[in-house]
Amino acid sequence: MSVTERGPISRFIEKNYLHFNAAALMDAAKGYETHLLEGGKMMVTLGGAMSTAELGISLAEMIRQDKIHIISCTGANLEEDIMNLVAHSHYKRVPHYRDLSPQDEWDLLENHYNRVTDTCIPEEEAFRRLQKHIHKIWKDADTAGERYFPHEYMYKMLLSGVLEQYYEIDPKNSWMLAAAEKNLPIIVPGWEDSTMGNIFASYVIKGEIKALTMKSGIEYMAWLAGWYPENSGGKGVGFFQIGGGIAGDFPICVVPMLYQDMEMENIPFWSYFCQISDSTTSYGSYSGAVPNEKITWGKLDINTPKFIVESDATIVAPLIFAWLLKQ
Repeated sequence: MSVTERGPISRFIEKNYLHFNAAALMDAAKGYETHLLEGGKMMVTLGGAMSTAELGISLAEMIRQDKIHIISCTGANLEEDIMNLVAHSHYKRVPHYRDLSPQDEWDLLENHYNRVTDTCIPEEEAFRRLQKHIHKIWKDADTAGERYFPHEYMYKMLLSGVLEQYYEIDPKNSWMLAAAEKNLPIIVPGWEDSTMGNIFASYVIKGEIKALTMKSGIEYMAWLAGWYPENSGGKGVGFFQIGGGIAGDFPICVVPMLYQDMEMENIPFWSYFCQISDSTTSYGSYSGAVPNEKITWGKLDINTPKFIVESDATIVAPLIFAWLLKQ
């Protein structure tokens, strides 16, 4: 496709993003596009607070247009997209967050606001609104002796329509709703480290729900170990990592696990890799490691196309998605 057939955002970045991290962004976007055109599939991983940053505005359309085939995300990203869907008008933006004093922070707490950088999530309208409905779904499954993954319970809640009465944004901007409608596979490692995870744990501690009603991280890995070989034929599966942390670290390990521990000697490597990160390599963080380090761990091949954009994911990801959506 020539650049003239694309929208104004794509034309702008093609003309102006020529060097340094800007050029890396452009190279990564074109590499992603080539991977899809050659029949490949793509995993996208979400670290940080991408849902609260409203990445759903572009991510949902990527899902609808089949440019993402599986997602790995933190428990926070899983729930916070839905919170934004049902409580957006109650959010409070604090653009001067760098100037807040401890007293200012305490006042936010007292007013039931939980701050994520410049955005405060309202406890009553977001957390408790979801809790009321998800608790019933958890409890019904528990009573019936059924077990599901964290994202499957969220899908049940969204598809039931019980939240529609609260919608405060255009539903097309909710990536979780788009994913639920497609029944997109999702991996949520460490889900317990989230508000809904904490709430579920409280019900377990109180004896209201059995812990086994929620499928575990080990079961997520076992499920992924079945999904990956079934979907890695041909061009294979690419890995597009937004931020760092467990959302990326957990699923990328399925390849060396299958090869080394399951002794599946013909398992393909991840066939594309890109990470948007601001982590510093010299600090020893895996999130900041250059892609070539993953070769030594059996995750990427020598010839796997590899990209790293060292920048703010809230800026970079929507631009790459705009290229892929021809905007």
